[in-house]
Amino acid sequence: MTQSYRLFVCFLSFAGLAGAQSKHAIGNIFKPLATPAELVADVSLLTLVICGAVFLIVASLLAYAVIRFGYREGDSRSEPPQVYGSNQVEIAWTVIPILIVFALTMATARVTSAIQDQRIPNDAVNVTVIAHQWWWEFRYTDLKFVTAEELHVPLSTMAQPKLTFLTLKSADVAHGFWVPQLAGKTDVIPNRTNHMWIDPKELGIFLGNCSEYCGTQHAKMELRVVVETPEDFARWAAAQQAKAAAPESAENQRAFLSSPCIACHAVSGTRALGRMGPDLTHLMSRQTIAATEVPLNAATLRDWIADPQRLKPGNKMPTIKLSGAQRDQIVAYLTTLH
Repeated sequence: MTQSYRLFVCFLSFAGLAGAQSKHAIGNIFKPLATPAELVADVSLLTLVICGAVFLIVASLLAYAVIRFGYREGDSRSEPPQVYGSNQVEIAWTVIPILIVFALTMATARVTSAIQDQRIPNDAVNVTVIAHQWWWEFRYTDLKFVTAEELHVPLSTMAQPKLTFLTLKSADVAHGFWVPQLAGKTDVIPNRTNHMWIDPKELGIFLGNCSEYCGTQHAKMELRVVVETPEDFARWAAAQQAKAAAPESAENQRAFLSSPCIACHAVSGTRALGRMGPDLTHLMSRQTIAATEVPLNAATLRDWIADPQRLKPGNKMPTIKLSGAQRDQIVAYLTTLH
């Protein structure tokens, strides 16, 4: 992949994320709210300051030359004396860029080392993040449950620091995990395991995005990081650890378990053990479906099952031929999975 193409893809990712943040009223990406994001922001601001200073100096010299030596009425039109070579200028435009690159390299290396060398405490929340085309799976390895699309993590404070350690894997192609207010981008690559950590310092919902072009729905491969108090996080985790509640209607559950849905989806405590799609055990505890693209409720769930390609073209969920009655029964069952 050429450098220009990578830059173009990064620009599209940034533009898509900024638009999505505006849509969901998410905070400014230049307002870091976790230590890794703060370190990355510091290097970014240093780079902007240096580049801004270089631009101002060059633009000022250019403006001075144009104004001071520009053609005026009555000036001779003959070519002015030409100067060939200047040791002082040659040395300046060689040494100064080297010093700038060295300073930025040292600053970047310091930040990279500080992030990668962070000691992971024993009480850290461990989550394995698995990227799929085009959704996110979250396996809470110590807590023994699986969810999707929404990553819940505890708040970290000075009085009660709490770190979340993420193990990043891909189920198919190269992806990128990026939640701008919490951490920098980290590649998610097939057959390779990467790691990162976050310590969110403010409650709320933070929107992230896949930062590496991964196919048709790359721009809509979003995720939500829900930062809660440690007490709320513990309650949420306990609810996720529970098996699916007993169905309100055995007939509705039978309709789901006899459908092709169970080939791809899992519901704990039942014979639905599929792993190709998101785990549905506590589906209705989430706020969205289709990688945060669609609000989750009975109506959108029915539309999604009826024609997933209409809501998110190119996604991997097939359109299943169901009667209206079968679809209603499946939706009725799934909406009980809190």
